[in-house]
Amino acid sequence: MIRVLIVDDQIMVREGFSVLLGAMPDIEVVGEAVNGREAVAQVAALRPDVVLMDIRMPELNGIDATREIVAADADAKVLVLTTFDLDEYVYQALRAGASGFLLKDASARQLAEGVRVVAAGEALLAPTVTKRLITEFAKSADTAPKAPAIAQIGELTERETEVLVLIAQGLSNQEIAGHLVVAESTIKTHVSRILVKLGLRDRTQAAVFAYEARLVQVGR
Repeated sequence: MIRVLIVDDQIMVREGFSVLLGAMPDIEVVGEAVNGREAVAQVAALRPDVVLMDIRMPELNGIDATREIVAADADAKVLVLTTFDLDEYVYQALRAGASGFLLKDASARQLAEGVRVVAAGEALLAPTVTKRLITEFAKSADTAPKAPAIAQIGELTERETEVLVLIAQGLSNQEIAGHLVVAESTIKTHVSRILVKLGLRDRTQAAVFAYEARLVQVGR
């Protein structure tokens, strides 16, 4: 059973998601929170598997709440809820440690599947949306690689760097394996090593890192 905490300052949104997810045989809504501060406390008390997190909330917004939750528990899984996919706040939430995002108008099937994907430890972002989101907001950011980033990149092997670039381009493990003509299990190993060496949570943060370190040119 996947335990879910729903965080949103709008009662209709919370109740709607609670009903939709509560109807799933493998998902249990264990609590609700009306703002980020309450969400941090609820996560500590309830230990949910997945947190559905709104971004714009009073007292403590979803970005800062995500950052606090992830800092307190490295295994925490946060799924950001947003109205617009190309949203600077979503980009900031991903950098803060969110595992992906869903639009608030997602269907019941998409919502449940998103929760399952994140609970399983995967990142939830369609490759095309990931690339558009990152490139859109990396344009105006200070993306010149800093010394620590350069040092971290230097720890990667040539093949790991190649895999990191392909991740940033939105390719799945299967697609990367086909591109490099190797087994998918080999790519999974490379991805795991990349995340450990760079100190990242998942492939979404790896994609953000690659763009901000200028391994991939914005807009390509």
